[in-house]
Amino acid sequence: AGLAAGQAKPAEPTTREMNLLCWQEFGELVPSRVTTVLVPMGSLEPHGVIPNGTDNLAPEAMARDIAGRVNALIAPTLNYGLTAAMKAFPGAVSISESAYAAFAESLLENLADNRFKNIIVLNGHGGNTATLNAAATKVANAQRVRVLVVNWWTLADDLTHSVFGENGGHAGNNETAYIQAVYPAHIHPERYVKEMASPNA
Repeated sequence: AGLAAGQAKPAEPTTREMNLLCWQEFGELVPSRVTTVLVPMGSLEPHGVIPNGTDNLAPEAMARDIAGRVNALIAPTLNYGLTAAMKAFPGAVSISESAYAAFAESLLENLADNRFKNIIVLNGHGGNTATLNAAATKVANAQRVRVLVVNWWTLADDLTHSVFGENGGHAGNNETAYIQAVYPAHIHPERYVKEMASPNA
């Protein structure tokens, strides 16, 4: 529907990031003008010579890139996930599945309570997927909202194959290339050795 004659177009939000909004502006935006929230979720774990926080940094950057186009706000990132297999490496932090499941479910419930109708989880870590899918289904059915979990590397699979001729994976070419594009100052190629690479299946 178009604007009536003499009616001004609503001002853009001062920011798309919930962390930076005051409560008054949030109340003016949701749900009358914004009904969608992007929720980056990731983990803290080794990724070869790119940042340990890659699984957080990638979905955060994607959220910032698309929020205006899909008229969404961006929730603060859940920076920790399920990565017990990586705990032997320095800097890895893994949350227990029971704690993570309860927290993720509560987070999604609270976003629904704030009157978002579309909750899109931008997941950056494969180990979170099953638990996030279960939480999303439970909250969507209980709260009567739409909850979608998006694993960005799955959406990018065709592109990854077309560019690299193979799949990506943990600390693989797709993830590394994306982080190189958005955080080039935090890549350390001088630390790379061939033994870090997994052989192709």
